[in-house]
Amino acid sequence: LSMPPEIHKEDGRPKWDNKFQYLLSCIGFAVGLGNVWRFPYLCQIHGGGAFLIPYLIALLFEGIPLLHLELALGQCLRKGSIGAWNTISPYLAGVGIASWVVSVLVSLYYNTVLTWVMWYFINSFQEPLPWSICPLNENRTGLNEECYESTAVNYFWYRKTLNITPDVTESGTLQWWLILCLATCWAIVYLCTIRGIETTGKAIYVTAIFPYLVLTIFLIQGLTLPGATDGLAYLFTPNLNTLKNPRVWLDAATQIFFSLSLAFGGLIAFSSYNPPKNDCEKDAVTVAIVNSVTSLYASIPVFSVLGFKATTAYWDCLDRNIIRIINEFDLPEESITHQDYTAWVSLLNSSYPEKIAGLRLKSCDLQEFLDQSVSGTGLAFIIFTQAIILMPGSQAWAILFFIMLFSLGLSSMFGNIEGVFTPLLEIRVLSNSIPKELLSGVICLICFLIALCFTLGSGSYWIDIFDSYAGSVPLLVIAFFEVIGVAYVYKIKR
Repeated sequence: LSMPPEIHKEDGRPKWDNKFQYLLSCIGFAVGLGNVWRFPYLCQIHGGGAFLIPYLIALLFEGIPLLHLELALGQCLRKGSIGAWNTISPYLAGVGIASWVVSVLVSLYYNTVLTWVMWYFINSFQEPLPWSICPLNENRTGLNEECYESTAVNYFWYRKTLNITPDVTESGTLQWWLILCLATCWAIVYLCTIRGIETTGKAIYVTAIFPYLVLTIFLIQGLTLPGATDGLAYLFTPNLNTLKNPRVWLDAATQIFFSLSLAFGGLIAFSSYNPPKNDCEKDAVTVAIVNSVTSLYASIPVFSVLGFKATTAYWDCLDRNIIRIINEFDLPEESITHQDYTAWVSLLNSSYPEKIAGLRLKSCDLQEFLDQSVSGTGLAFIIFTQAIILMPGSQAWAILFFIMLFSLGLSSMFGNIEGVFTPLLEIRVLSNSIPKELLSGVICLICFLIALCFTLGSGSYWIDIFDSYAGSVPLLVIAFFEVIGVAYVYKIKR
């Protein structure tokens, strides 16, 4: 008796050790740096709590259905992105190839962001933190001028880390410290993906669960900091007027899309290792909900810390004004506090308007400090590192923060590499005799060599270009054709 072809397929394909491992891998792929450094920013600029309305609508009508489609497709056809679309129709193979190309491009720059995280992590062991003080100038007569005119945090990021050139046309030189960190990052990715899901499935237990532990520690610490409540009130106070702006709806839809890592092909690859009878609908809902709850959960510590940073800056501003007033009017020290500052200024202004005008006091407004928002690398490497300096035990917080970012990014890298790796194994580009370990080694080595362009002085400009073009419109186009392919070519009734 000849065995049915399905059995042969079953034999050659690795399987997940258990359902939890598979769900963790999908969640680890979906939950990435964007949950920590893009979602809170979108909430902040788009009317706080009001942003959650379009976000949840997009989750229900776009995120979960597309996620279900991809998981069902991989599980039903038991192939990676290229193979799955090719099976539905040879004319749709291009959708799979497009997914594969996006996964390659995103892997290149995403791992470079992890390179920066690693560089900061290594420097977090120094006492004091190297981005908390300006270095001396060459004659050792004073502080470095460039650093003095900016801030120590900016100087460390733009000069000591990126050694950035004025613009993208000037390449600058390769930065050796970034090359070493980049090589280490690719080596770690290689060791974790050396045998596909057989090794990533083990590594995911650490990389997917650890960030939640760190977020919880940051949450407890963040809520005890002065100004945390101002930050949270600023984040969640809804401004419903913003919902009239179509940009808010577009940002909500794209955030769900990128946050769930749809159209990369990684999810199709992951689900292709499942048994065909697995309940993928339930999986899609679980992964989507965990991903969105994580975004909200991450926003609370992020904004507690940003509220603390804004409050500290606001108090500094008041202190400078108070010292000027005390010196001008010969008042006893500590006679003016933060609380009665406004009352003192209005009292003195009514009695001595010329003197007060001559002091040129800075206008201190907490709201202005809270409005200084950034997303992406600016949040992690400038705003958050600045806030960490102000926290007691700053070294430990820096180490924890960068390990968390690294774990988040690494688990997303597993999905990206799986989206590159699985289709290559299936379309038999190379002969079967080549072991998996060698293939994954070659992929990682080629990616490392191409990614060297990001360690140039102009590297961060190139990352912005890759980020703007590789991980945006192409994904929307791919998903559009995915829906058309399943609904009209494969037919929705089937």
